[in-house]
Amino acid sequence: MISSADERRALQRIPDLEPLLAAVEAQLAALGAALHQHDAAALDRAAAALHAALAAAVDHFSRAARQGGVPPGLRQRLAVAGGQVAAQREALARATASLDRALDVLLPRPSSPMGLYSAAGAGERLPIPGGGLLA
Repeated sequence: MISSADERRALQRIPDLEPLLAAVEAQLAALGAALHQHDAAALDRAAAALHAALAAAVDHFSRAARQGGVPPGLRQRLAVAGGQVAAQREALARATASLDRALDVLLPRPSSPMGLYSAAGAGERLPIPGGGLLA
């Protein structure tokens, strides 16, 4: 039962806020599909579209919150979408770390020009003209 003017105003905002939230949810799904398919181009497009959808939704939801509130159902869906964004960010971070580890194994590290210690640890020993080794 609607008991206050703020609750009535919040419910009147549903037609304005629903499409914005639906756009965020659709872009989250597109981003998830691109991540699953390992499609870099689709990932870039989905990430840009999600960013735009989130910016628009946050702007409208913030205004609605200042002007009397957001309906509880939409607030809950927005919170779920925020959780999905965090989960996909974590999945992307894990995938990036895994790729970095694979590249470290597959690609040789460049040695320092003087054969000295580097940020990666000990450098290779290089021969010195005239004999001996430079460590």
